[in-house]
Amino acid sequence: MAQVCLVGSDDVNLRYELLSRETARNALATYDLREPFANTVQVETVSLGAAVALLNDLNWYLVRFADAAFVRDPSISETEWLSRDLAAAVRNDEVAPEDSGRFLKVYGVVDESDDDGQADEDEAAASTPDRERPPELVEPMLVTRTGDTIPEYDLREVEDTLLVRVTESEFGA
Repeated sequence: MAQVCLVGSDDVNLRYELLSRETARNALATYDLREPFANTVQVETVSLGAAVALLNDLNWYLVRFADAAFVRDPSISETEWLSRDLAAAVRNDEVAPEDSGRFLKVYGVVDESDDDGQADEDEAAASTPDRERPPELVEPMLVTRTGDTIPEYDLREVEDTLLVRVTESEFGA
């Protein structure tokens, strides 16, 4: 199963924008929508090809409301995502999966929990769906993999990182 993760622009609520429009809502109707990071939408598709096709179907909305779109296919990497352009290139046999890992965009992952993490029980019960906000993706950093390791994320303090493989042209842009 391949996964698609759409990252919303800062000034929009991505889930709302997608589901408030009939064509996008219909394209997403058969998927279980998740939010692994703040202002993101993630779905599972049956294959890399289906993931790229979904992104193509949503293109009009992605251009307007999303900052990025990632695809993760376990046959390529269990932990690293592919940019939309790289996923399409792999699907179209323009890039071999084993040659896709040199150029990376590394996102910081920060947990933006409320205050000190202690919520009033009544408040927590009243806001069950929003009780635990998902972590946020922050400032991507471009890095080149030259061996088995990559440079450490150093743009700010983060709890974790998310690795996205990108094309050479995306890396140089």
